[in-house]
Amino acid sequence: MAEKTRLSSKGQVVLPRAIRAARNWKPGTELVVEDTAEGVLLKPSTPFPPTRIEDVAGMARYKGRRLSIKDMEKAVMKEAARRR
Repeated sequence: MAEKTRLSSKGQVVLPRAIRAARNWKPGTELVVEDTAEGVLLKPSTPFPPTRIEDVAGMARYKGRRLSIKDMEKAVMKEAARRR
């Protein structure tokens, strides 16, 4: 069932409580507003802009000693044995 709301003189809209509760939107939730062909779309803002792996690959470089796969396997086996 659709619910109605009004636009205030300040351009504010009150979202119905049932919708806010269903979305778990609390006071202070930041929303992105998009104008679409069918109307206005509200969705929660993400804390970071979307990125591609190509844009961030290599940013957290390992600065320690280079290990071979064999060295890594040996270290994993040693730790597994220690935990038993």
